[in-house]
Amino acid sequence: MMDVTGQISAVERRIGDRTLPAGQARVLTIAQTYDAPVADVFDACTNPERIPRWFLPISGDLSLGGRYQLEGNAGGVVERCDPPHGFAATWEFGGEVSWIEVRLREAGPGRTRFELEHVAHVDDDRWAEYGPGAVGIGWDLALLGLASHFAADGTGVDPAAAAEWMASPDGLRFIAESSSGWTAASVEAGTPAEEARAAAARVQAFYTGTPAP
Repeated sequence: MMDVTGQISAVERRIGDRTLPAGQARVLTIAQTYDAPVADVFDACTNPERIPRWFLPISGDLSLGGRYQLEGNAGGVVERCDPPHGFAATWEFGGEVSWIEVRLREAGPGRTRFELEHVAHVDDDRWAEYGPGAVGIGWDLALLGLASHFAADGTGVDPAAAAEWMASPDGLRFIAESSSGWTAASVEAGTPAEEARAAAARVQAFYTGTPAP
């Protein structure tokens, strides 16, 4: 059985900002350490035969400069590839472009620290409305998928059953605890607590299909 609280607690979440040529951008960082060597984690994140086993079906060209497409989600261009230490790509969805970078490093014998950074231009009004959980919960679900992929005891969430699992008591609790984690990160980054909690409630309602408060 999936240990929801254990998985949520295993993940680090940070919010920051960065100045890009096009202006100020928000930076969301999520990280977790896995019981797998760096080369294996890199392969799981870049091998088109393995990615659907923990994330989503993917098509396209995953080599440097190639364009990829995740089924029903984002697509983009691979901008940097540094095997087995990481890669960077654009993240194009809904007519908007943001950027992701994955960094991998050894965290002890046979262990790997996975860190993903998502950089996006988000205006103040939209940030106040939805906060980091709008994409953060989705990335939490992705790291859950990767943890399930590496689970030696066979526990975890099968991607094929992910939608059904998300509607289960464990899935709903996962979304709620992920939302709370991103709320804490938002407050730590300087968002007023009341504003952060209100944004989290709206995003959580979206993910669970319940009426927004």
